Amino acid sequence: MKKVALLDYGSGNIRSAHRAIERAGAEVTVTADPKTALAADGLLVPGVGAFEACMAGLTAVQGDRIIGERLAGGRPVLGICVGMQILFDKGIEFGVETEGCGQWPGTVERLQADVVPHMGWNTVEAAENSQLFAGVDPDARFYFVHSYAVQKWELDIADHIRAPKVTWADHGGRFVAAVENGPLWATQFHPEKSGDAGADLLRNWVASL
Repeated sequence: MKKVALLDYGSGNIRSAHRAIERAGAEVTVTADPKTALAADGLLVPGVGAFEACMAGLTAVQGDRIIGERLAGGRPVLGICVGMQILFDKGIEFGVETEGCGQWPGTVERLQADVVPHMGWNTVEAAENSQLFAGVDPDARFYFVHSYAVQKWELDIADHIRAPKVTWADHGGRFVAAVENGPLWATQFHPEKSGDAGADLLRNWVASL
């Protein structure tokens, strides 16, 4: 059985994510210990709330370093919601710019929609040959709760041997809903709250470890 470390840095619905990953077939340890997080087969980085607060909590437990070290060694990481957003260069909320982990270029900004936050079920435009969405109904809906997102993909895939697979969704305009980039995968939606479709995604991730 694969072992997944669920990074506990004070942000995220740990309980529902824990249960969902266990149902996907992994042994889960909730931890803020760097050694445990580095040793696991997979690392899950949750996130709820403000970008700035999440980055502060992440830095306090050396989460940015843990993510960087795992990826440098080709070790899988999955970010969820704000746990995806903090993987980008920066976030801007209420005029405050906060530096992210910088794994991908891009800026997390407020959605340009009449209704914000974006809360509810949406379809996505899955990337071609996606492993994350393998076997998932193209019309499946996923549960989103967010006011901010990356709305422009800025990585030049020509510079990368393993081209990122980017999945999109729409709420007042297109935004990045999921990314698969080598060992680093992430979703803006909450797979742990997305019923059968979300469970399929988590099983796909666990199977990839």
